[in-house]
Amino acid sequence: MPLTSSLTEISLNHYLILSAALFCIGMFGVIMRKNAIVILMSIELMLNGVNVSFVAFSRYQNTMDGYVIVFFVMAIAAAEAAVGLALAVAIFKRFREINISSFEHLKG
Repeated sequence: MPLTSSLTEISLNHYLILSAALFCIGMFGVIMRKNAIVILMSIELMLNGVNVSFVAFSRYQNTMDGYVIVFFVMAIAAAEAAVGLALAVAIFKRFREINISSFEHLKG
């Protein structure tokens, strides 16, 4: 009997299910939470779910396109995290809490 059976083989479907699960958990966090830090982490989780999908399709098609896109998505995610954390620190300094409703008071 061979050591690798169909039960231990990881296929494209497994990667896509993982990607969808990460994206859905992140989307749930964005929709349900009011803390800005948790929302930023949830957005990062959504982006990582998309990255898993890009890498899985790229590996499945034997191209480097997905890896290049993931590189740019990670760069955008780092910039998003830096700007988001800067806003969160500014909100905390002013209102002593990091609640999304505090962002409404920044108008004007």
